[in-house]
Amino acid sequence: MKKRKAKVIRETKETNVTVNLAIDGKGEADIKTGIGFLDHMLTLFAKHGFFDLSISAKGDLDVDIHHTNEDIGITLGSAFKKALGDKKGIRRFADSFVPMDGCLVRAVADISNRPSLHIHYKTKRDIENMLANLTIGDPVKYSFVNLEQFVQAFIMNAGINMHIEILAFDKDLHHLIEAVFKAMARALDEATQIDKRAKGVPSTKGRL
Repeated sequence: MKKRKAKVIRETKETNVTVNLAIDGKGEADIKTGIGFLDHMLTLFAKHGFFDLSISAKGDLDVDIHHTNEDIGITLGSAFKKALGDKKGIRRFADSFVPMDGCLVRAVADISNRPSLHIHYKTKRDIENMLANLTIGDPVKYSFVNLEQFVQAFIMNAGINMHIEILAFDKDLHHLIEAVFKAMARALDEATQIDKRAKGVPSTKGRL
């Protein structure tokens, strides 16, 4: 089977991001974004998705993390789509539950080329109110809003329909975000696997 890998470089007046990705890897990662918490999340994303992933990013962190965080998501999503190529034989659909102590997250993926992100809350108002005031990381802060922006940028450029369910949350933001990254990684690992029974693209349309 042809190796599914890609290199994508994105340069703007705000950021410079380089991503090297191998879909069929061993979970090895070399991540340097300038955002320590995001480095940690992307390292475990690679580990649990069995993706080999190298990311180098420099951005205007003196302003805030928004541009760097979002542009990394854009570049990683572009690399993911490029590495998948014509998508022939992939399973396309997958889901994964991941617990982290008092947090429980489910991620459901469809590599459909009709990208959209949907985040579901068991008790939407209570969780949203708590999440609005929480950040993690020092000195660079990371919030749930930053997570949403990263995932939105990633899935829109990768061509993925992604549902994320927050089934339980115990106010530990680190555990919640970690569960999200792990659940996405595991779902995408399964969805990108080649099904030997499949012929062509997994769609009656004949293309994705």
